[in-house]
Amino acid sequence: MAEPLSAPEPWQDPRAAPYVRIERVTKRFGEVYAVDDLSLNIYRGEFFSLLGGSGCGKSTLLRLLAGLERPTSGRIFIDGADVTNLPAYARPVNMMFQSYALFPHMNVEQNVAFGLKQEGMPRHQRGERVSEMLDLLQIGELRRRKPDQLSGGQRQRVALARSLAKQPKLLLLDEPLGALDKRLRENTQFELVNLQERLGITFVTVTHDQEEAMTMSTRIAVMRAGQILQVDTPTAIYEYPNCQAVARFIGSVNLFPGKVVAVEGNQVRVASQLGPMMQMQAFHPFAIGTPVSVAVRPEKMRPCESKASDTRLVDADEADVKVSASASTNANANAGVNRLSGVVEDIAYLGDVSIYRVRVQASTPAALDAGATKLASNDGSRPDSDEGAMPGTEDHERFSADDDARLSAEANARSVIVEMTLTNVQPRTEQALTWGQPVTMEWSPTSGAVLTD
Repeated sequence: MAEPLSAPEPWQDPRAAPYVRIERVTKRFGEVYAVDDLSLNIYRGEFFSLLGGSGCGKSTLLRLLAGLERPTSGRIFIDGADVTNLPAYARPVNMMFQSYALFPHMNVEQNVAFGLKQEGMPRHQRGERVSEMLDLLQIGELRRRKPDQLSGGQRQRVALARSLAKQPKLLLLDEPLGALDKRLRENTQFELVNLQERLGITFVTVTHDQEEAMTMSTRIAVMRAGQILQVDTPTAIYEYPNCQAVARFIGSVNLFPGKVVAVEGNQVRVASQLGPMMQMQAFHPFAIGTPVSVAVRPEKMRPCESKASDTRLVDADEADVKVSASASTNANANAGVNRLSGVVEDIAYLGDVSIYRVRVQASTPAALDAGATKLASNDGSRPDSDEGAMPGTEDHERFSADDDARLSAEANARSVIVEMTLTNVQPRTEQALTWGQPVTMEWSPTSGAVLTD
């Protein structure tokens, strides 16, 4: 019998009603648009992240949801109710602040009970709810301590317990892990996800930490200048960014500008400004001549033999060259497609991986001609002119030390740094590649994206 099909995610189901609906919301401070005509749907039970750099509008959007700010225009709905003009205390929302905002004169138990007491909950019910939250966050033994007697991780748990005690429909978290050290932050990410799944409460968090958003979120909205650039799952945003800004913001990426010269089915051929032809899988139609950038993540690139006719990959964790299992998928019909050669300039050893920064020279005639023209305009002479030179002394008279430095600078101006990340599977005392070593890199047509802006 055939396996039953899994139900689509709510954001993929046109019949699903959003739990939080933001309709064309604008928030302006004077002449500054902190949020600019933004619309967004968030579904029940999601762990949704607003991700972006400083000043992108993510914290303002969170405050608009909380009722701490009123929109200049637009409407906000939560669970079908219009809350646009409701004050913060009347909304089915609670917010956990980045600073945790614990009352220093109250102990843990009193801090967690504060909101319940303000609501007028009877004492015995309040005690039961507080005990439930303390047990849920595993901080029952801390109930008599004051905030200054707690570690950063413990304070974070107390603040979360207080936020959950009122059983909000929507929990907003403003940089919830920003004050924790790296190891504790990593552990707490998984704890938050597990807690959210157990409670079924919709979480909306603000963060600038890409790894944090990727680990915890069902979906991510990447923001810039008060607008949303892309909303999708962490995997889709990382593997298939819709623009260069998203590709740059999420992880590391190599961007190779060029123009579309051919379209073959779902494959696009791009004439790169670096010289080699690139062929990539495309998910949108492109017209011939369209300026694009080929985006390839550093971990998708692999060193290979420099012979243009050989498509075997170099296993970076072995001294000899082996045929990779993926060689057949990486092989290209034309030699040199999806291949770049350069020289290792920098190496970063991170334990589990090593990052290699390779300087690749532009080799297209147009780039070289442009460089020669620029050099000629700098010294007022044509680079191919021998007028006035004595036979046999052209090179000596034309290239002084200053000229060599200028030529080197010109070469660097016509080059780019390409990053390649290799996994360190076996322990080693030396890197697979070393400084100054020539290397050829290649990648599969399905291992990147073609972007138009």
